[in-house]
Amino acid sequence: MSSFEQSYAEFLEIHEKRRSGERKGRLVRGHGFAEKLLLQNVWWPLFGDFHNLHPEYEVYDWNRKSQFLDFAFLPEFGRFGIECDGFQSHIKDMDREKHSYAVNRDNFLTGMGWRMFHFTFDDVQRRPEICRMLLQLSLAPHLIRVDARTSINLKDREVLHLAWSLGRKIRPKDVENHFKINFRTARHRLHTLVEKKLLRPVINGKDIRFYELTEGSLEKLL
Repeated sequence: MSSFEQSYAEFLEIHEKRRSGERKGRLVRGHGFAEKLLLQNVWWPLFGDFHNLHPEYEVYDWNRKSQFLDFAFLPEFGRFGIECDGFQSHIKDMDREKHSYAVNRDNFLTGMGWRMFHFTFDDVQRRPEICRMLLQLSLAPHLIRVDARTSINLKDREVLHLAWSLGRKIRPKDVENHFKINFRTARHRLHTLVEKKLLRPVINGKDIRFYELTEGSLEKLL
């Protein structure tokens, strides 16, 4: 059994044991192939565990009507809803009234402090790298924290956040313009992150022109 399969089986078992009644029934009935595929193709490659993740999570609308999210990610810094929408079932079962309700539900949850993410089944199955990129881009700024081996202060976090958001190699000029500081200070901030092995310099000829995130940067930031 693979590491994912074993962890996935334990993940479902833990949540089934914690629940009873309709909440347990919903988990057994509602969590299926699409939800597992989202975990396998999108969530697991990014995080490698299911900490703070809850399948078939019950929420309430403005009328106290019970609804279930495919997943709720509930770390200490926020509440995030994650949905996998199948095209056929989503369109077939959707009329104008249901569509309005779905939009209003998401708006209501947003107003209540949730951040909602919707991925199509086709993307989860065929283009999971897009889903991973979008989820990583949205969550990375929240997940940056201090770890025991690498001291990441507020200034470091700001530069890393900028590097994540650019989606390309970062230049001293980017840091200079974004934070309204001089070139020397901007370059020093980048060199500090190189020393902490969170950035890697890209050398063009004899000069360092760009910096890129290291392959292990996400793991060190999580």
